[in-house]
Amino acid sequence: MTPIEFIPSSDFAIGVDIGGTKINAGIIDRNGQILLQHHLPTLAQQGEVLNQVKTLISKLLSEYHYSFDGTSLKGIGIGSAGQIDWNKGSIRYANSLIPGYTGTKLKDELEHEFTASVIVDNDVNCLALTEKYLGAAQNKRNVICLTLGTGVGGAILIDGKIIHGAWGGAAEIGHMTVDFNGVPCHCGSIGCLEQYASGTGIAWRMQELLMKQGIGTTQIEAKKIIADWIKGDPTAALVMNQAIAALGSAIASLVHIFNPEAIIIGGGVAEAGAPLIDGIKAEMKKRAMSSLVEGVDIFAAYKGNLGGMIGAALQLWEYEEMGTRVNLQSADKI
Repeated sequence: MTPIEFIPSSDFAIGVDIGGTKINAGIIDRNGQILLQHHLPTLAQQGEVLNQVKTLISKLLSEYHYSFDGTSLKGIGIGSAGQIDWNKGSIRYANSLIPGYTGTKLKDELEHEFTASVIVDNDVNCLALTEKYLGAAQNKRNVICLTLGTGVGGAILIDGKIIHGAWGGAAEIGHMTVDFNGVPCHCGSIGCLEQYASGTGIAWRMQELLMKQGIGTTQIEAKKIIADWIKGDPTAALVMNQAIAALGSAIASLVHIFNPEAIIIGGGVAEAGAPLIDGIKAEMKKRAMSSLVEGVDIFAAYKGNLGGMIGAALQLWEYEEMGTRVNLQSADKI
């Protein structure tokens, strides 16, 4: 049994970011500073997501107490890939990238395991909280966030608040159709942005081109494709130019619909940096109405891939103060 108590007045919380390939977890203070952090592979194909999360949280609790003399935490915030039932804290739907994850009752499982208040939301909504308080969305009210990783995720801030929709499924930007004659998507639609701009989609399209050139079918990671693109490889350039065109098209449509002040892009693919961001800016401006795109800039996410983990913890303060969720204090078990 851990001697750590979960109490509403604590200035520290656990944040966990569950991605398709990796889980980041840390202890974060109310200002978004990281005290401790660890990560593990998601082991999605082995169905070990929940066990990996529990292992990371247990490790953090132990280290927090014995190495930092920590005695209390506010609760546990989770940001997860997949569609999240925000009120229930469960996975309403997850595609084949995380098999068997649909229906997982994360909130219930973790509250039972650790006797703590738990909030669960989509991982990009958590990233948006980090941007709101620490990153490019500071002092902005209307912002769109995208993450380009195993899939493509989205979050939308309107008047400073994250839009959740009827149950939490809003901002499925990765499944906007950018080519109605395009390739089938695992979601059941055709020509989704995710098929062109995610790390998985970039790798798949590169493999397809290499097969057509008779080079072979050896698996290749998006990270290498991006590196080759920056070095000037022509085949990698074909794939990345298509990804940039798809992103520019999707973002132009989002600009027309939401009239944002800024676009923020995170995830592993975004680590390509300026060549990617500058390319997307150019495509956005080419495709969007000048009156709506004027003044809209595109920024890389604050803290890179750690933004989702930080924002996951910040939920404990965000939704307590806004009063838009259940009373966290009554949920605490001291």
